[in-house]
Amino acid sequence: MPAVRRALPLALMFAPLPAVAAPLTDLAAIDRAVAAFTGQQIGVPGGAAQPVDRRLRLAACSAPLALSWYGNAQTSVLVRCPDAGGWRVFVPVSAERAAPTIAPAVMAVMRGEGVTVTVAGDGFSVSQPGEALDAGAVGAWIRVKTAAKADPLRARVVRPGLVELPVD
Repeated sequence: MPAVRRALPLALMFAPLPAVAAPLTDLAAIDRAVAAFTGQQIGVPGGAAQPVDRRLRLAACSAPLALSWYGNAQTSVLVRCPDAGGWRVFVPVSAERAAPTIAPAVMAVMRGEGVTVTVAGDGFSVSQPGEALDAGAVGAWIRVKTAAKADPLRARVVRPGLVELPVD
């Protein structure tokens, strides 16, 4: 009987230990992050086509998730864990976009550029040279400095090199 007692502790030393569950990423948090990134909820045009697969077991991320569009057509959102050795998930976006992508406005006036400042009204027009303190597209309001006035003026861009101060 004494031999059995000695063998039992030795057998327990080599027994497999139960696996300790590592913390996992909350998949609902990924869904919320994608909705915030796209501006649309799951299933809505422009939002995620469906929730992230609940069978995924992704290690917890110590840094905030990094989200970006994947592909030129913006048909998927890439969700990454920026930790060393982190994971990445591609979330498909529904085929119909809520709003078309708007191209950035072409700047008609650049900062530091010389412009003509025009004040026009019924039956008169006055112009003087000035300097653009901001860049702006046609229709944008920018600050302009003139030699006659120490404080900058706000003028609307009419076309490249021309801004106007409308008279009410």
